[in-house]
Amino acid sequence: MKKVISAKIIEKMLKEGGDPKSLPSNIILTPSAQDIISNFQRSGNVKKLKKKPAPIVPNFEYTWKTGSDANTPGAIDAFFHSPELNVLKERICEIGRRLYLKDFADGNGGNITIRVGDNLVLCTPTLISKGHMTPDDLCLVDFKGNQLAGTRKRTSEVTTHIGIFKYQPKAKACVHAHPPYATAFAVASVEPPTCIIPEAEIFLGKIGLAKYETPGTPVNAEVIGEMGVDHQAIIMGNHGVITWGKDVEDAHWKMENTDMYCKTLWIASFLGKEIGNIGGAKLKELLAIRNDLGMDDSRTGMRECELCDNDDFRPGVICKTPEHMKNDHQTVSSQQGDPEIEDLIATLTDSILEQLKN
Repeated sequence: MKKVISAKIIEKMLKEGGDPKSLPSNIILTPSAQDIISNFQRSGNVKKLKKKPAPIVPNFEYTWKTGSDANTPGAIDAFFHSPELNVLKERICEIGRRLYLKDFADGNGGNITIRVGDNLVLCTPTLISKGHMTPDDLCLVDFKGNQLAGTRKRTSEVTTHIGIFKYQPKAKACVHAHPPYATAFAVASVEPPTCIIPEAEIFLGKIGLAKYETPGTPVNAEVIGEMGVDHQAIIMGNHGVITWGKDVEDAHWKMENTDMYCKTLWIASFLGKEIGNIGGAKLKELLAIRNDLGMDDSRTGMRECELCDNDDFRPGVICKTPEHMKNDHQTVSSQQGDPEIEDLIATLTDSILEQLKN
């Protein structure tokens, strides 16, 4: 006698991953069971699971087609108000707000740029608080600094940013600000030492120290532009800090990293101990990580003995016992005074005591 298979049995089989094709031929399916199998076969037999997207790192880098710069008034206006640039304007305003809230840009200080073409740069205007900008405040300039679009006058220091863009093709955005600790290094003309903190070596590389030049001048643009080839963070003597990155978020991170690094060094220099370093061998490992992340470093390929040269860095306070006081007998000897002075003190003391008796 043939076995009768009900709908309930088929449902259980399918739920457990069974295949109707595996059912023996000498069975009888109830009408409901037949309907379930038919529906299952029409649906593609197997429910396809959606493939989970692979985890990503968001990329905010703006790219353009070489030779496609807008070059007529109408094309420039359309480009300046395009959805793509509106997104970048919003990002610049957000970065400006962060700089302002962290006291990196007091008053109308600081400026921000994004390269948006072979010869085009989106930038902040002059004389405006970076914490209160709107997208309508921003400007578009060419590589000569000529303003092409925007109702507010562009910042005079955009030429310094353009200097970096000219010398370093990987630079797509720049942030200039006056973070207090890094600016203190700038005022004191102190180049931050290397080989201290791993994260600084990986994400910043060697911080550059540029001599002072008048802001907004061609000379300053030339000096900073040349330094931008090997340094993503540059402390500008008696001025502030400028950083560059593949996008404006990246450039802003470099600014935060630079000031926190300088703050840590400043605090450490007053703890009364020498500031140690990780050594050249360990630094080479960090440089390899930096290179794997796609960030160049001018120190790659240098010998271990050439790395970690911090002889010019002078911490504020180092507590050490002087050599002549390290042994007890030397300490006693160092405290002994001139014999003639000792005799004079003794004579005066005796005289004073004799007068007190009388």
